[in-house]
Amino acid sequence: MERVDVSILGRDYSLACDPAEKEALLAAVRFVDQRMVGVKGAGKVASNERIAVMASIQIASELLAMRAPDGPLSNVAVGDFKRKIDDMNSLLDQVMGAAAPTK
Repeated sequence: MERVDVSILGRDYSLACDPAEKEALLAAVRFVDQRMVGVKGAGKVASNERIAVMASIQIASELLAMRAPDGPLSNVAVGDFKRKIDDMNSLLDQVMGAAAPTK
């Protein structure tokens, strides 16, 4: 595990993550920080705790809106779905490369 120091809404936090997940963690921290700054900037919420709750609700709402409500993909996370598409594209590239005529 690697220690990662981050700042969210002006407060410093130390987090631990696998080195391979560091970039994703930093992207998530930036996203949360931006959302919290936006909530704070709207001026309707004063305490950091309430800002965090409001930002969390907004993020959760967006996440839930991205999920397919019914059907075969209803329980598939967006990241999993993207990985499945990437895997299929890789497989197609392999098959197309193997089927290409040789000169």
